[in-house]
Amino acid sequence: MPEVIFPGPEGRLEGRYHPQKVKDAPIAIVLHPHPQFGGTMNNRVVYNLHYAFQELGFTVLRFNFRGVGRSQGEFDQGIGELSDAASALDYLQALNPNAKHCWVAGFSFGAWIGMQLLMRRPEITGFISVSPQPDRYDFSFLAPCPASGLVINGSIDRVAPPADTLALVNKLHEQKGITITHEEMEGAGHFFEDPYMDPMIASVKSYVARRMTETTR
Repeated sequence: MPEVIFPGPEGRLEGRYHPQKVKDAPIAIVLHPHPQFGGTMNNRVVYNLHYAFQELGFTVLRFNFRGVGRSQGEFDQGIGELSDAASALDYLQALNPNAKHCWVAGFSFGAWIGMQLLMRRPEITGFISVSPQPDRYDFSFLAPCPASGLVINGSIDRVAPPADTLALVNKLHEQKGITITHEEMEGAGHFFEDPYMDPMIASVKSYVARRMTETTR
């Protein structure tokens, strides 16, 4: 997979870019968990989400937030990381200016950043939020949530209590015009350790494939 370096708000950002040969393929970016707790673009969930989108025919970019790996800058409490994500999407769109579909996927801290990006970029048509942390991060900005998407978490998540995720989903369900699909995987923890990784990724692929089929009818 090609390594890429692209400009971010605080210097260079390091990424992995997987283009499709098909002209005007849909695009997706994948956002990693908290940098100060070991989160990188090579996290297993992020890596598997990346390849899930690639196998579905998407051109995909994942990258390291500022201060992680070879990305320049320092951790910025989510504010700078949102700017990094916007720069990554700018870069991806510049390489694929005619893509008709744009998705964002995030895991844990990355899910929070992804949902904020969703609010700022109307071209995003779908999202995947894996193990969001509404107990730790404020999701009240989703008023209203501008696109339909999938929220997926484990039933024994000890990092982000499932009850808080359910409350977030129920709040989003009250909004008209969008559909929030929620899957709680029985027995899975925050990181979807084996044997839960493959079923989680299968659920994501099934959801995205279904959405893409609906939009091409």
